[in-house]
Amino acid sequence: MLLLATKLPLNFIFTLKHSFFMSHQNIRLEVMRSLEPKIDGFIEQFLIPIEEIWQPSDFLPDSQSEDFFEQTAQIREGAKEIGYDLWVTLVADTITEEALPTYESWLLDVDGIDQHADKNGWTKWIRNWTGEENRHGDVLNKYLYLSGRVNMKEVEKSTQYLIADGFDIGTDRDPYKNFVYTSFQELATNISHKRVGQFAKKTGNHLLGKMCAIIAGDEMRHHLAYREFVKLIMDQDPSQMILAFADMMKKKIVMPAHFLRESGGAASSAFEVFSNCAQRLGVYTSKDYIDILEKLNSYWDIENVRAISDEAEKARDYLVKLPSRLTRISERIKFPEDQHHFKWVTPNGVL
Repeated sequence: MLLLATKLPLNFIFTLKHSFFMSHQNIRLEVMRSLEPKIDGFIEQFLIPIEEIWQPSDFLPDSQSEDFFEQTAQIREGAKEIGYDLWVTLVADTITEEALPTYESWLLDVDGIDQHADKNGWTKWIRNWTGEENRHGDVLNKYLYLSGRVNMKEVEKSTQYLIADGFDIGTDRDPYKNFVYTSFQELATNISHKRVGQFAKKTGNHLLGKMCAIIAGDEMRHHLAYREFVKLIMDQDPSQMILAFADMMKKKIVMPAHFLRESGGAASSAFEVFSNCAQRLGVYTSKDYIDILEKLNSYWDIENVRAISDEAEKARDYLVKLPSRLTRISERIKFPEDQHHFKWVTPNGVL
């Protein structure tokens, strides 16, 4: 009897924790279902119909045209003036975009998104979002191929490795955490593509500049959609939404390509040196990371959220103070100035 008595509290605690988890999971599913009727409106507001949106062929030489080779020669000539760091960043951005199968399969596995249901609105959103995203890697990959500056086989190997290695962004199947991640990451991607385009224009490469700018525009629309999803969830389940947001920021938002590698290297071995390259060039910096956090805090009005649990109040206070804390840390960080010679691109003497 004594042995049984000592076991009961443990069983009770396990049951209580399990019930607590299931309760929050069920609430999340109910919130996701409550937003489903709005999906068609989200698609109409934030995505562009297939017949109206740009396609990669709008920016690339027409293979059916008699001046195809002349158009290609112009691309190759314009590519000569692009510096090494910018090429590396462009290649890494392309590889990241090309790993889209990983991102789609991840999102389709999120709780509340059921690709096997007859009419799951969230599945419709993910597929339409994927259709738009697919054009990004497509146009950039073809540009790299035509430029004559890139070892495409090495790029292709890195892309296949990134897809095969998958990724772990710390969200599990939680829709709240996944929407925090996509809200953050879509804006980060917008910044990266926009800056690459701006640098390309400064070298006189207006074609690449225009391509990157229009991709950045897509990413901004996607960011606006995902941040709206979080805002709507915040209206229904503020405590758990804030806790999910704080949890993601404590883990740090990792980039989709955090397992990036070159051929012969280990998973993640190329990511840090690529990140240093982007930071050194000013394409995506620690300041941008902090700015995104501040924008999300502001849009979701984190500081003024009330009627939440004690735990959520602590999470709210953490989020409000986090930008200042990260700013102090970022001021002490030094990034290597040495260039890493990637297998993707041959140095041309231009930084």
